[in-house]
Amino acid sequence: MKKFVLTVTCARTRGIVAAIATFLANNGCNITDASQFDDVQTGRFFMRVSFASEQGVGLEALLEGFADVAQPFGMEWAIHDEAQRMKAVVMVSRFGHCLNDLLYRWRIGALPIDIVAVISNHLDYQKVVVNHDIPFHYIRVTKDNKPEAEAQQMRIVEDTGAELIVLARYMQVLSDEMCRKMSGRIINIHHSFLPSFKGANPYKQAFERGVKLIGATSHYVTADLDEGPIIEQDAIRVTHAQSADDYVSLGRDVESQVLARAIHAHIHRRVFLNGDKTVVFPASPGSYGSERMG
Repeated sequence: MKKFVLTVTCARTRGIVAAIATFLANNGCNITDASQFDDVQTGRFFMRVSFASEQGVGLEALLEGFADVAQPFGMEWAIHDEAQRMKAVVMVSRFGHCLNDLLYRWRIGALPIDIVAVISNHLDYQKVVVNHDIPFHYIRVTKDNKPEAEAQQMRIVEDTGAELIVLARYMQVLSDEMCRKMSGRIINIHHSFLPSFKGANPYKQAFERGVKLIGATSHYVTADLDEGPIIEQDAIRVTHAQSADDYVSLGRDVESQVLARAIHAHIHRRVFLNGDKTVVFPASPGSYGSERMG
């Protein structure tokens, strides 16, 4: 049986769920998981449905047929084949903890994506990436060549057919144009001290101020630096007995876990943009995404 995911966003009104369920039943499909959210503040409705086609109805027929259901409600919608892995480009600078974590999860099958390229403005991780049989692209970035460098990066994204860019501690600010072009398709990770501790050595600054929580935030990238819609966050407690090096080590671990969970939610179509924030539906019971990954 073919398995699919339907995602729907539209204005909130009566009859949406009934119309979707009726369409799927009439086309020999069985719903295996469904989540919905009716936002009374924004007036928007969000739904994600996992279903199996039990009578052989294919993707093209489903797409054609559902268009008639979607039109009266003004739906923004998509149907995706669950077997089709999302293609992603990972970008990294000199901190490799998130990259190495993603490569490990990808290699063991815990993060079901196709990493089609890794782009870096340094050569530190070239060997690691190449050893995973993934193309590595070194693109040097300076104040003078930034537009040309971004054009090279976008060519790689377009040539590989990547649907997602992951900034795995990539320490260059992306242009407004690139952010707009890839809106909702660039995920970043940063420590949750912003804006309290900016600049170099935020963990050292946190240690010196006696911070009691170490955290991380993963979000979509927008033209407003580190202020895009939040996908995933987490934090752990620290004490006065721990050192600045402990803060760094613990912080990197949290960053890696939060980024992986955000990517997992995105590639399984569980994240919906809702103005300046997101709706993130939980993973089904037993799924990797529902665990606190360590």
